[in-house]
Amino acid sequence: MVLTDVPPGRGVDAASTSDVVTELVVGSRVGDEAEAWPEALATPGPEREAALSALHELMLRAARSQVHRMATRLPGAGAVVLDELTHAAADGALAALLGKLDTFEGRSRFTTWAYKFAILEAATEVRRRAWVGRDVRLDDADLWADPGPGPAEVAEARDLAGAVRVALNEVLTTHQRRVAVALLVEEVPIDVLAERLGTTRGALYKTLHDARGRIRAHLTATGHLLPSQAGAR
Repeated sequence: MVLTDVPPGRGVDAASTSDVVTELVVGSRVGDEAEAWPEALATPGPEREAALSALHELMLRAARSQVHRMATRLPGAGAVVLDELTHAAADGALAALLGKLDTFEGRSRFTTWAYKFAILEAATEVRRRAWVGRDVRLDDADLWADPGPGPAEVAEARDLAGAVRVALNEVLTTHQRRVAVALLVEEVPIDVLAERLGTTRGALYKTLHDARGRIRAHLTATGHLLPSQAGAR
């Protein structure tokens, strides 16, 4: 369900919605599309309801395009699933945009700004669905065990790999190691990992940042990185 005062398509007839869209996009009423949308959305009444309905339709178009573009990540997903993802993305994007409406600076068309919310939310929905039912490794299995020298391996590469393995096992906390392995090795989407661990994206970014700092410090201390290299990122 859309998080608006009046669900799209209800309480506002098609003619009034069309009129508002025409006025907003063409600018015949206000003259500036970048000002017209925020003004309409911030003004209670039928005008806001029509603008919300029109904006949701715009979100649906953008989300549908992005979901179908990423559909190859969801093998076996039929039209019903893709439609569910599209509507969930449009609803989430609309809610996110309304929460940040006061941050719109008018540097681009409002519709262009709105499309970005829908595309980002659609991509997140697809990635989240792609990980439904998939295991996220959170144990301390030694994923960095050296399988032995291969044709292309050189002594320096083996030495560095060993140093990284030691850093993972000895200088990181259990939580830091789990997060680093999940995000960097298993390539788990950060929003999926946050949901599984019951935490936030910001907290995971902080944990990963701290883990990288500890690993760089260890590699610098062991001579595998120069101080200039350690501070380059």
